[in-house]
Amino acid sequence: MAEQVQLSATVPDELIGKRLDQAVAELFPEYSRSRLQVWIKDGSLTVDGKTRRMRDKLMGGELISVNAELDVIDSFKAVEMPLDIVFEDDHIMIINKPAGLVVHPAAGHWDDTLLNGLLHYNPDIAQVPRAGIVHRLDMDTTGLMVVAKTIQAQTELVAQLQDRSMGREYEAVVNGVMTGGGTVDEPMGRHSRNRQKMAVVGLGKEAVTHYRVLQKFRAHTHIRLKLETGRTHQIRVHMSHINYPLVGDQMYGGRFRLPKGISRELQLMLKNMQRQALHAKRLEIFHPETGEQMAWEVDLPDDMVQLLDQLKQDAETHEIDQ
Repeated sequence: MAEQVQLSATVPDELIGKRLDQAVAELFPEYSRSRLQVWIKDGSLTVDGKTRRMRDKLMGGELISVNAELDVIDSFKAVEMPLDIVFEDDHIMIINKPAGLVVHPAAGHWDDTLLNGLLHYNPDIAQVPRAGIVHRLDMDTTGLMVVAKTIQAQTELVAQLQDRSMGREYEAVVNGVMTGGGTVDEPMGRHSRNRQKMAVVGLGKEAVTHYRVLQKFRAHTHIRLKLETGRTHQIRVHMSHINYPLVGDQMYGGRFRLPKGISRELQLMLKNMQRQALHAKRLEIFHPETGEQMAWEVDLPDDMVQLLDQLKQDAETHEIDQ
């Protein structure tokens, strides 16, 4: 199933001399640049009835026409599931994602993902690419995500991700005692041997993570992180790279070690933490319709609260200054 898109506009004088792809991005701002580029390439977007290249310059007065199909998600099943919706209006939803929930269908998870839940909760969101999902959290990462309910909202939110005006802050518990905060500015790409993993690689894409210490324990640190970029597994890879891997990280955590002299309760807590102790705590955006700056924060999930409680008790038992 597809939605028919028909658009037309005359190139105004202020766009004279602009490349075609640049001009149509200004003429049709409700659609993403990448989508418009696809339409130019496949001939769905024409100039005075003729196909043109993206780099072709415009003279002014040309008629830009679009006759295209916009894919609607109909191959994925709508599945009823509980959604923790923090905020919703006609344009966006803010969701607090639990651990264990995959965001987008993939091998092994075709009908139990957030996307399936969104299709059931709001069938109209099928009209938006990826059911409005703008950014992802790993399956076992908890916390805040924004979902667009319209194509226009999605285009605007993707732009905020790209220009880094969307604020995303996380909290994590890492192995090791940090001396202080800092920044990891290391490029990332696919691991050379294990293609399911990411790694710091010299020719990778820019990745920048800021972090600061919230509380130190005997062998662990509670930290707050802020992302400038949004690479896959970025926080997990960067913290592992500087030798402070996340507690419970099965992929990047390295060899599991227990600190000496810990209580039975903390020992069990650390052994049973089968997910990375990472939570998307705060999300800040400019509302895609009104432009208002908005922010949300959600509490840490129970497993991280309990872990921190046990770490505090351990520090007090050993009389460690926190």
